[in-house]
Amino acid sequence: MGSETHDVSSTANFPVIALVGSAGGLEAVSQVLSALADDLEAAVIVLIHQPPDRPSSLFELLATHSALPVAVAEHDAALQPARVIVAPPGRHLLVTPRRTTALIESGAAPPSRPSADLLLTTLATAVGPQAIAVVLSGGGHDGATGATAVHLFGGTVLASDEASSTSYAMPLATIQRDSAINQVAPLSEIADLLVALIRTPRL
Repeated sequence: MGSETHDVSSTANFPVIALVGSAGGLEAVSQVLSALADDLEAAVIVLIHQPPDRPSSLFELLATHSALPVAVAEHDAALQPARVIVAPPGRHLLVTPRRTTALIESGAAPPSRPSADLLLTTLATAVGPQAIAVVLSGGGHDGATGATAVHLFGGTVLASDEASSTSYAMPLATIQRDSAINQVAPLSEIADLLVALIRTPRL
């Protein structure tokens, strides 16, 4: 990406939504994306745990459910409103203070790959109150620490409820951080909540 794009991203003022999940995450993210209009005034990042050593068709699958354009995240690319980027396998996805993305190799060992905690923590420090973390269906506890960081830096944290989560461990780990969670909601209501948050003036 050229410097002009980076200049725009560094001064832009728009929310950044991170949808994170694991087991059952594809279905959950697909449902949220399908309910968002193509003029969404926010950037969207999708991170779902994937094996690091296998090709992925995740972004193509998500694109079939989204009115928003969907692409694989690239290194040093500017975040843009009304765009969805997907973390690729074998890479952790980070957000820089310039509102650009950074990709680093995840390696062969844990943490979860790609790491929701790393994404959300860097998102929190990069965009502060304009960060919106959404923890969806998945096993384990990845995302809970990053969601805490989002809350600490003034952002908003949502999680899907047990009834609408295929696997509830990942949302529950975030919900149990009482100081981190803003709202627990059925999956069917999350898109509307996001739109309402985007329309609310952010600091």
